[in-house]
Amino acid sequence: MTEIVISGTGLYTPRDSISNEELVESFNAFVELYNADNADAIAAGDMPPLQPSSAEFIEKASGIKSRFVMNKDGILDPLRMTPNLAERPNEAQSIQCEMAVAAAAEALEQAGKRPEDIDAVIVAASNMQRAYPAMAVEIQEALGITGYGFDMNVACSSATFGIQQARDMVATGSARCVLMLNPEICSGHLNFRDRDSHFIFGDVCTAVIIEPASSATSAEQYTIIDSKLQTVYSNNIRNNFGFLNRCDESGVGQPDKLFVQEGRKVFKEVCPAVASQISEQLARLDIAPDQLKRMWLHQANLSMNQLISRRVLGRDAAPEEAPTILDEYANTSSAGSVIAFHKHRADMVTGDLGVLCSFGAGYSIGSVVLKKR
Repeated sequence: MTEIVISGTGLYTPRDSISNEELVESFNAFVELYNADNADAIAAGDMPPLQPSSAEFIEKASGIKSRFVMNKDGILDPLRMTPNLAERPNEAQSIQCEMAVAAAAEALEQAGKRPEDIDAVIVAASNMQRAYPAMAVEIQEALGITGYGFDMNVACSSATFGIQQARDMVATGSARCVLMLNPEICSGHLNFRDRDSHFIFGDVCTAVIIEPASSATSAEQYTIIDSKLQTVYSNNIRNNFGFLNRCDESGVGQPDKLFVQEGRKVFKEVCPAVASQISEQLARLDIAPDQLKRMWLHQANLSMNQLISRRVLGRDAAPEEAPTILDEYANTSSAGSVIAFHKHRADMVTGDLGVLCSFGAGYSIGSVVLKKR
């Protein structure tokens, strides 16, 4: 069987960063205005007052301390609380294309590749800024790549699903070298007026290059030993925004047109499923949990990652065994586990094993076992 490797990764980080303190200041200012505007109804008991938030609450609930965003001012304006991202003319690069081109440049450099060496582009992300043309085709054109490209969406698991798709394409010969990208503008689908979720997401783009080991020339390569995907339908994480919204104006402005979740149910249902999938995958491969040097887990919630790693390893994971980027980047949907892999692998040596795993809406779970060459 053809040995297939990850030969390079890239990361684009937006310039703007928002701390918990800044986010809370804006949110609490909105709460004060809202409660003042609705003082009579609140006093009459017709509606409850909104409750303020705190930086301490956010960090305790999630492990998040800050997040990068494509636009800071619009989010922090209590009268707007939405990114201010102007529409671009069709002739200009779209925002997601711009992000992806930057991330791809680093991945190409790591892999020692030129655009002409790539013949397939996959854009795997939670939200595309348009239905068509596919973001992948626009990025392909911007980079000067010949071949083909397509978009795919499995929410927070899009990257791991994208890696398996790329691996399968290389294995069957439908592509020689694949560039898989995760441009996530999560701030665009986040309700910054919701106390329970306004702190969760950040923006970023990651890139991964997948190719046969026989053609890889990079100094650092990771063999894809195995990948496993799973989906189970659930409404507990949902985003109902779509082109059919305009067909029923009664639903315009409803909260579920943005990100909504039943956080406690998600925690209770997803964590055991993820741990079981990884454990069963390792058992099938005859890999003992203590043989894992690294677990690059989806960066959604610190407590979730701690529980999953504990169940897989049978003990608490050391910080270096299950590294966290959540505190700095927040939840970046599909990109989170790839950021962890990109930033926390320098100490891996030949033969070391790791698991790259993502999970989220669907429910969806993707786990990829990697071995340093």
